[in-house]
Order: sequence, then structure tokens, then C-alpha cells
Amino acid sequence: MNKGKKLYEGKAKIVYEGPEKGTAIQHFKDDATAFNNQKKSTVEGKGVLNNRISEHILNNLNQIGIKTHLIRRLNMREQLIYLVNIIPVEFIVRNIATGSLTKRLGIADGTVLSKPLIEYSYKNDELGDPLIAREHILEFKWVKNIKSLNFINDTCLRINDFMQGMFRGVGIKLVDFKLEFGITTIDGKEQIILADEISPDTCRLWDVVSEKKLDKDRFRKDLGNIIQAYQEVARRLGIIHEESNISTVKFGKPKAVNIKKK
Repeated sequence: MNKGKKLYEGKAKIVYEGPEKGTAIQHFKDDATAFNNQKKSTVEGKGVLNNRISEHILNNLNQIGIKTHLIRRLNMREQLIYLVNIIPVEFIVRNIATGSLTKRLGIADGTVLSKPLIEYSYKNDELGDPLIAREHILEFKWVKNIKSLNFINDTCLRINDFMQGMFRGVGIKLVDFKLEFGITTIDGKEQIILADEISPDTCRLWDVVSEKKLDKDRFRKDLGNIIQAYQEVARRLGIIHEESNISTVKFGKPKAVNIKKK
């Protein structure tokens, strides 16, 4: 599929004009960044894995009624998506205290939270993506009204509930993750839909048995085996198989978990 002109290039992806009005092509790069782009590198194959993992998760979310920007995956690195106006807020969902939360508040690393915590971050690299309150979002009209903000919050919790079950079933703890949303028009109706990606770049994922990290913290903290960790996530989700030519690293045997049906 032919790409149009480049619309946007971020730290991990490039967005091009799509073949039809209201669509775009999202290309996953191998670039790895951390600490607000202060640490940079290239991890060969990361974009391919993130494309496949994000496609898998977004397809599942679409199937349970959570609308996302994903139309379909085009190839190993690209997806056809709905073109959206991104809301300039990152919605961070936390189940276990780690990272910046522990540093800011002195909470012990690994503390399991009594219920999911949603934090908001203003998307602005020059300002360091500062934490903001609900009142900031509404005052500056980054989301047009409280009804829309409540809809996004409820969607974040639904996504968290689904993903916790999905990852728990393959022996992975969903520690925290960030989400982005955008506004688009589908069938003549303006809608808020999930955008960006969900992958080990945007989630913290710990092995249930060993608590070894299977996410971008391996890059942030110089733990090594970055591509192998991402591949392990894909393997457990059934996206790639053991015969892949990327070597695997033993992160512990997935623990059997009984999930009750509601």
C-alpha cells in the first residue's frame, strides 16, 4: 500500500497519510528512547515486535467494544489506522507502585495498590511531560467536557481489567501502562477512540514467577536482553512461536492461573 506524505514523526513511530480520507499509515521504528528522549539507541527488531503485539491487543479490545484507531496491520512494521487528533494527555494506569511514583512519593517499589490509580501527564517533551490534575484538563479544554473525561477514565479501567486478565493468563503481571486517545469522525460521528500503541514500550510487564522485567525498563535500566524480553511477551501471547530465529531468554515458567468468568 502506497504511503502519502509524512504527517508526524515521534520517538518510536512515523505517521503517513493513508490511502483514503480519514486514514493514516503508522510505521513502527526500532528507535528506543528513555528519560524524555535523553537516552537513545536502536534495538533491531523492536518495531516489528511492537507492531505485532499492539495489533494483537488492539484487535482484542475492538472485539470487546472498545474502539481503537486500528483498522488492520499492513505488514511487519505498519498498520492502517484512523487518523485522529491526539488529545495532549497521557493517561497512566498503575496497578503496582514502581518507577516515578515510588520516587515522587517514597512508596516502596512493588507495592500492590488497593485499586487501579489513574494519573495524567501533559504531552509536552519540552516541559518533560509534567503531571497534571483533572482540573487542568478541563480548564485548558484538552478534553472538551467532564463527560468526555469520565468516558476516557472508564475506558482506561475497562482496558486495565481486560489486559490484567489477558497477561495474568500467560504468567505476566501488568504493573502499569500509558494510553493515548484521539478524536476522529467515523460514519459522520465524532468519536473519542484509543490511539497510539499498547506494547512493552508503553507497559511495565513483570514475569509472575521471577518478577524479571519484560518491557522497556530493560533499556531504561541497562538490563540487556531487550529484544528477547519483547519476544517473550509475543511468544506467551501466541503471536510468535518457539521456532522464531530470535533467541529466547528464560524468564521463568508461566504460572497456571484460574480466571473466573463473570
